[in-house]
Amino acid sequence: MRRRLLPLLLGAGISSLLVFFVFFQDVSWSALPQAVGLGNSGPSKEDIATGKNILPDLRTDTPNPKKLDTDEDLSVPGAHLESPYAIGETKPPGSNYTRTLVLASTQEEDTTWVKSELGDMLAPDGLLSPAIYVVDNRSAPLHTPKNKGHEVMVYLSYIIDFYDELSDISIFMHAHRFAWHNNQLLGTDAAEMVRRLSPEHVTRLGYMNLRCHWDPGCPDWLHPGAIEPNTAKKEEHLLASAWTQLFPLDPVPTVLAQPCCAQFAVSRERIRAIPKQRYVYLRDWVLRTELTDYLSGRVFEYIWQYIFSSAATHCPSMNACYCDGYGLCFGTYDVFNDFFKLRYEMNEFKDELQEWWRKSDRIEQLKKHTVSGSKLPEDAEVDFPEHGRDAWLEAKIAEIHAELVKRKEAAIERGKNPANRAMVAGRPWKEGDGF
Repeated sequence: MRRRLLPLLLGAGISSLLVFFVFFQDVSWSALPQAVGLGNSGPSKEDIATGKNILPDLRTDTPNPKKLDTDEDLSVPGAHLESPYAIGETKPPGSNYTRTLVLASTQEEDTTWVKSELGDMLAPDGLLSPAIYVVDNRSAPLHTPKNKGHEVMVYLSYIIDFYDELSDISIFMHAHRFAWHNNQLLGTDAAEMVRRLSPEHVTRLGYMNLRCHWDPGCPDWLHPGAIEPNTAKKEEHLLASAWTQLFPLDPVPTVLAQPCCAQFAVSRERIRAIPKQRYVYLRDWVLRTELTDYLSGRVFEYIWQYIFSSAATHCPSMNACYCDGYGLCFGTYDVFNDFFKLRYEMNEFKDELQEWWRKSDRIEQLKKHTVSGSKLPEDAEVDFPEHGRDAWLEAKIAEIHAELVKRKEAAIERGKNPANRAMVAGRPWKEGDGF
């Protein structure tokens, strides 16, 4: 009889304990997990009202108030990263680092650029190994359990498949070689990004977003507390719900931000700092969620930095990213900023030249429809381009382009000195430290 009553007595005891917490300690139901030791309760109303992020923050810079280009959001000087993870320990100077390039592809996508552009780096003679997953071909040597979540399914499947035999550095990228979201100073060329990527930089940080440019994504891109759908950010109003499933013990952040677009590099140590079963859990969520292929992938685009750095916001300095990450060192922030101002000026001239050509072409088209073929109709409304302006613009564009090439070559040369990289990154360096 006592054994039968024991479950009832135990249930009554737990219920009484919960009632005690709610009524006598004046806490809400949302705060109960923290009160009874089951994890964090999430941001309070006061936290949310401040508009600040309450989670660890990797943001090192604030955006330049003068935005020069829709594709360029410059940041102020500084490159110190704050993370709960310790700085990774690099190998002795001159050591080699093994790397794996993980590509998410479909059968129709051309990935031959890996061999044609990076052949000299590939194993067995080189240190780079390709891992090209084909999401829509179950017969491919590397494939995913389901074609869902875009690159998410590939990235997680690779980690699960090779967890015990990872390279020093894993580079996660899309299958296309050229894309607008690849780094502009590297010709938007994925092959050039892989070739110039510093394994030492990735090792120190643990996690590196491969895109240096802030826009889109930084400094405060997504707000998981949003309720109304945002057509430009279709995943935003879904994030709070998804977050509680993906990170049930962690508070929902008020801001999620990092440069777009789900391409990054991670050290072996950082990947293995998380148990393999955790990656299985994340992949299972993608497999089972009712969110579409597109939306389930979008949810992950701005949480990779949290998975690998425990920080909701990751917006490092563009200057440091290009210098310490890829070896393009312009020196001070002002010099770096001037380069982009000049580049912006050249693009403005290019736009003006395009407009000049458009006006000129319209005049020629109108002439073709006249009887003489050489004079404009008397009633034609024409906006004439300035005579000789096209030649001036072409010369100016060529002049600026030559100057930009000169400055970029100097930046590459400067990046060959590890002391210069350390200075821009804001980290200590002494003779013999290497990169």
